Amino acid sequence: MSENAIEIRDLTKIYGRDADGQAKQALNRLNLDVPSGRIFGLLGPNGAGKSTLINILAGLVIKTSGQVRIWGFDQDINPRQSRAAIGVMPQELNLDPYFTPRQALEVQAGLYGVPRSQRRSDEILAMVGLSDKANAYARSLSGGMRRRLLLGKALVHHPQILVLDEPTAGVDIELRQMLWSNIRRLNDAGMTIILTTHYLEEAEEMCDEIAIIDGGELIIQDSTQALLGRVDRKALVIIPETADIAFAPPADVELTRREGDGALVLSYHRSRVSADQIFDALRAQDVRIRDVASMEADLEDVFLELTRKGRPAA
Repeated sequence: MSENAIEIRDLTKIYGRDADGQAKQALNRLNLDVPSGRIFGLLGPNGAGKSTLINILAGLVIKTSGQVRIWGFDQDINPRQSRAAIGVMPQELNLDPYFTPRQALEVQAGLYGVPRSQRRSDEILAMVGLSDKANAYARSLSGGMRRRLLLGKALVHHPQILVLDEPTAGVDIELRQMLWSNIRRLNDAGMTIILTTHYLEEAEEMCDEIAIIDGGELIIQDSTQALLGRVDRKALVIIPETADIAFAPPADVELTRREGDGALVLSYHRSRVSADQIFDALRAQDVRIRDVASMEADLEDVFLELTRKGRPAA
């Protein structure tokens, strides 16, 4: 086993051709390494190729070309072992409505060839908070309970890697906290977690490392903190003594908005302007400051910076 849980080289997927004869390319020679033992964020706009990549990892979609290694097993040479190493919690609530949660886990374990003596159905049901619903039909479960059951199904075969595809989409705060508590516990036990989400604040809080893909290509991969440090833009919130004041910002500083309490939100590039220059301009215009706060870039800023048209060079 290498230091990477997943290694992807030149991965390409083409879905036929459109009416103009152009290849519909979902993935374009994608190269990606997922370090083992991490919570790894896989981000990208709609249509970036995330779902195609996940389905290839799960063995549900056949790649056009390239190499995929999962937990050291080449997907072409050792397909059974590579599939056994990964569990996927899908975004879609695809459950048999006539199975109970316990039956659903038992059937899933059987499909993966898990011997009865090694099955942990009741333990998994307790972990995801479904012990009291173990014998209820899946059709009677709420949406949040069904999402918990999907997590349980992804864990029945003791995978080393767990993929979570939009796991908290449309769920309430309580369920979201329960899911993340379980995920942290699994990661602490050594499981590698791959997360896709549109809640960027969630990725910022949870992920050690993040890859952003767009148009089927890797745009960037780095630690979360390093990605946040890439955005040069910063903001100062100035709360003046008097709410209704006139202030003309200096060059390369933008007054982005005024708050209801008179606060001024000033945006600037750290590489061009220092905070001292802004304070000098405020003093020169006789603006008396009651309080000041700094606003750092968040992951949403990074995401928009890197996925918009005309991306800047790294």
